[in-house]
Amino acid sequence: MSELPEKQVKRLKSLIQEAETNLAAAKELLMSILGDDGQIVTPVNSRDDVTGKIIEGVFDGQTMVGPDGKNYPVPANYASKSKLVEGDILKLTIASDGGFIYKQIGPVSRKQIIGTLVQHDGAYYVEAQGKEYRILLASVTYFRINVGDQVTIIVPEDNPDASWAAVEAAL
Repeated sequence: MSELPEKQVKRLKSLIQEAETNLAAAKELLMSILGDDGQIVTPVNSRDDVTGKIIEGVFDGQTMVGPDGKNYPVPANYASKSKLVEGDILKLTIASDGGFIYKQIGPVSRKQIIGTLVQHDGAYYVEAQGKEYRILLASVTYFRINVGDQVTIIVPEDNPDASWAAVEAAL
């Protein structure tokens, strides 16, 4: 008889974790759509009209930090798919119609390490080599990884203080 409540508890825990993941994904998507000023940012991969302001900056794990210290939202799906890591140099073209076009122009030296996915404080991390690296929720959902799974991550080779990593693959 005690087996049934145990299965129900495990299922409930699974459902709650899935709901938390979906909620975090929705929040991250909303943040990638809204800029700092609450206006909608439209990331675009290619356009005929790319005349506009060009800004170069450094990827900090979530956003691009411009030379003026301002943060520019980098779509999480782009950062995840492109496997951007802290320190990468990006070029942002703000098109005349307001669209954002990002391009990686200066990747930093990288190394791959293996770790385990953990979650706390509403965020995902990979524990690897005695350190926790934060990863984007977009990577968690894209690779369909779960807490406890082994993953290969990419970290900056020359920055031991890096706090963010990109997911290379689920193992």
